[in-house]
Amino acid sequence: MNRVCVFCGASPGHDAEHAKLAHALGAAIAARGLGLVYGGGKVGLMGIVAEAALEGGAEVIGVIPRALMDRELGHGGVTELRVVASMHERKAQMNDLSDGFVVLPGGIGTLEESVEIQSWAQLGLHGKGLCYLDVDGYWDPFFAMLDRMTAEGFVRPHHAGLAQRAKSPDEALDVLANWAAPSVTRWIERPAQT
Repeated sequence: MNRVCVFCGASPGHDAEHAKLAHALGAAIAARGLGLVYGGGKVGLMGIVAEAALEGGAEVIGVIPRALMDRELGHGGVTELRVVASMHERKAQMNDLSDGFVVLPGGIGTLEESVEIQSWAQLGLHGKGLCYLDVDGYWDPFFAMLDRMTAEGFVRPHHAGLAQRAKSPDEALDVLANWAAPSVTRWIERPAQT
């Protein structure tokens, strides 16, 4: 594993613990000699995780759509800031540049990015680990929804298991370092032929 992609909020949120967690994750990435790939902003949790990684000497690559350069205030101090045409291109580049994914607290964009990465893994488009860094139960409702989807027969248990959880930055990075994708990629059963 060389680079870790972090999905997180462009806002710091109301709980100061989220900012501390973002800083700790950026520092842990740098301490392991890994690079950071993230959404390219200098505000919110995005800016905090990037600054912590930079302070630790890590390579930091931001990927930001041109339309968000002003809103998310593209970070001019990162190792490389890639300005792309669309959100689709952003997510594709983040995937291509990364060897695993950590999800911090965030909003709709954070959820959407992480769920799409899980969907791509389910389809067998990549075999990279995905870990929600969740020290306070922020992601409990999401995992409850995954459980419901599984119980209702819409998600197979091994596909639900593509989303892992960790209670500390080091644990999350260990999850990614030790990740082995399941060999089964089918997500539906074909009806019996008559």
